[in-house]
Amino acid sequence: MASTNFIDQVKIFVKSGSGGAGSVHFRREKYVPKGGPDGGDGGRGGHIILKGNAQLWTLLHLKYKKHIMAANGNPGEGKDKSGAEGKDEIIEVPLGTIARNNEDGKILAEITTDSEEVILQEGGMGGLGNQHFKTSTNQAPRHAQPGIPGKESWITLELKILADVGLVGFPNAGKSTLLSVLSAAKPEIADYPFTTLTPNLGVVPYYDDKSFVMADIPGIIEGAAKGKGLGTRFLRHIERNSILLFMIPCDAENICKEYEILLNELSTHNPELLDKKRILALTKADLIDDELETEINGDLPQGIPAIFISAVTRKGIAELKDLIWKNLQE
Repeated sequence: MASTNFIDQVKIFVKSGSGGAGSVHFRREKYVPKGGPDGGDGGRGGHIILKGNAQLWTLLHLKYKKHIMAANGNPGEGKDKSGAEGKDEIIEVPLGTIARNNEDGKILAEITTDSEEVILQEGGMGGLGNQHFKTSTNQAPRHAQPGIPGKESWITLELKILADVGLVGFPNAGKSTLLSVLSAAKPEIADYPFTTLTPNLGVVPYYDDKSFVMADIPGIIEGAAKGKGLGTRFLRHIERNSILLFMIPCDAENICKEYEILLNELSTHNPELLDKKRILALTKADLIDDELETEINGDLPQGIPAIFISAVTRKGIAELKDLIWKNLQE
């Protein structure tokens, strides 16, 4: 996923179609010169529909398509013929997309499964033809209903990546390296902060054709929830993950302090994130010996399973996959 192509938020104007007008028509045949009303109903206006597409990973295709309008319904015709419905406008979005009303921020729809469809904006109903208004005292009504106008509004589409495991850590904690080792993903890797500027996804193969999806979220820094660094732009992607894999280098000055800072940023952004399962991976374990590992192991955060790993030597990688899979099944 190239950084220039990853768009996780767009603002669009949507307008559903208006309903077609009902018809004012009277039956006229060779031997029925004064037949009754037979005006058909107008067709429904087209809906604006949000549809999930598992093949999409970004909202890039909507970045330059700011106005989306469905077709109007056709008017009714004589001989009780209803007008054709306006064509629906289907907006395909990645799984994990939320649609919000721009005015009040209210969530209008949420797409989480492939091919799932939600009507975002209903088309206007077609008007009734004059055949519906015939009464005992008015045998030839010369009026019909107009169609109901379509609805229009500005909508914000917001993508929250769906993944089983979200990688949480400071810049240069080794998240991108781990993802490249575990999956076929090829994130940009370099020895400077904020190498990862967009989330990266990778499918991690497990035993017997099983697999899980891992997301590399751009590095968090202290104060991210208040706008520092890359701010809260990518924190929302963590909300969709089943497990949070905290990654801290084993040569960090204070592992417990780094863990608490990360935890605090998540809590500040959304307290519900603290309810998710957590695993602690101590990266760059190839830089320490067994004696130092034992010493560090005795001074780790409490209440969270921890494992020492090295993407270089593959130390602990198989055990980490086992631990993740076990927690996913629970």
